[in-house]
Amino acid sequence: MSLNGKVAIVTGSGQGLGLAYARELARQGAAVVINDVNAQTAAEAVAQIEADGGRATAVVVPVGTTEAAKALVAGAVEAFGRLDILVTNAGILRDKSLLKMTDEDFDLVINVHLKGTFTCVREAFAYFKENNIPGRIITIGSPTGQRGNFGQTNYAAAKAGIVGMVRTWALEMKKAGVTANSVIPVAATAMTKTVPYFQKAVEADERGEAMPSFFRHDLGFGTADDVAGLIAFLASDSAAGITGQAIGAGGDRLQVWTHPTAATTEYREGGWSYEALAENADTLFSAANLQGYGEEFLPLPEDLQPELAKPAPAQAR
Repeated sequence: MSLNGKVAIVTGSGQGLGLAYARELARQGAAVVINDVNAQTAAEAVAQIEADGGRATAVVVPVGTTEAAKALVAGAVEAFGRLDILVTNAGILRDKSLLKMTDEDFDLVINVHLKGTFTCVREAFAYFKENNIPGRIITIGSPTGQRGNFGQTNYAAAKAGIVGMVRTWALEMKKAGVTANSVIPVAATAMTKTVPYFQKAVEADERGEAMPSFFRHDLGFGTADDVAGLIAFLASDSAAGITGQAIGAGGDRLQVWTHPTAATTEYREGGWSYEALAENADTLFSAANLQGYGEEFLPLPEDLQPELAKPAPAQAR
């Protein structure tokens, strides 16, 4: 299962989840191309991997355009002679409810997440096919793309679209021996630090302590390192038979997500007219048949309730 001799690109890997993925790939033997929009952040990530005994280089470019994708693949080949693995992690957030979301908010998120995944995968697959390499495409999805989330129209669209592309790519890449999968991470990030529900988990992680079992086991919420092992496994030869999948990882939990499939099927000779639908609506669209949406978190145990900020002391006059 060693990745010795392999070369990987991880977009958006200067810090956070992307850096955790890059470090684990390097730990398993792969040479890694770090990508970030900030040169100093990228350089620090490279130095960290090299300090761990790994090999890395940086390509500083904002993901989204074809030119950026070409620069990433060229950077891998120039630095390490080949490319075997692509992890498309780069992304941004512009969270707003629908009526407050601007065209720019929508376009920016779609461009980095969805178009950036498309352009990078297209360039990597072209290289794999031309050089007869059974490469690994690992995209990053989100529970929001699977279930929806308030205030994330743009992000949900991008992440759902990524999983849809993966299922298509699994078909198109099969003959070339290239796999394409999407990982659905549930981990502490800069975003979850601002959510009171996760306060106790994030604080434990920042102290270098294990998160409470409620978060790790019951919620499947953990650290970036809890997701990194799955990334490295899917990049390995051992995962050659796994493609077209959406696989969740977080804390102590691993999930293989179902592909959309009909929950119920009903037939009516002559088809379903308005009148027929209205007459049978209570049965066809019963509460048992309608599907859920959004993420519902379990109630927090008393000892894991967030601590409310204390009011500032009154100033003496």
